Amino acid sequence: NCLFCRIAAQQIPAHVIYQDESLMAFLDIHPAREGHALIIPREHHPYFEDIPPVLMARMTVLAQRVARAQKVIFKVERVGMAITGVHVAHAHIHLIPMATPNDILFLPLVEQQNLTVALPPQAEPGQLAQTAARIRQAVAQDTGPQP
Repeated sequence: NCLFCRIAAQQIPAHVIYQDESLMAFLDIHPAREGHALIIPREHHPYFEDIPPVLMARMTVLAQRVARAQKVIFKVERVGMAITGVHVAHAHIHLIPMATPNDILFLPLVEQQNLTVALPPQAEPGQLAQTAARIRQAVAQDTGPQP
């Protein structure tokens, strides 16, 4: 019943911009901005960290190709890339042409309009050191594929 699996199987129509045996790229029907595209693996992986490394690398290369096209078509300096998986539990990459820094924030989903966005406060160096140590230890203990 996965929405993206059904799109990949062409059971649900999509505005496809690329497809091959393992990947598909199509326009988001709820775009944060015109040209907002999604890249999915055809096989189901609920979380991006579950995607086999070779396939994730292919997704990233495709994301770069699509982003270069978006820059030309939408005349933007940058394209934001996000992996969220909030609404569909099938790993996917969002590519959003960014005319303003706020374009990556999915503002069409925010009910309160005219928000101002600022950098969060700078973290304390001691807290950053503790957090880095915790993550470093967890990464060292991870037995999955290595870079």
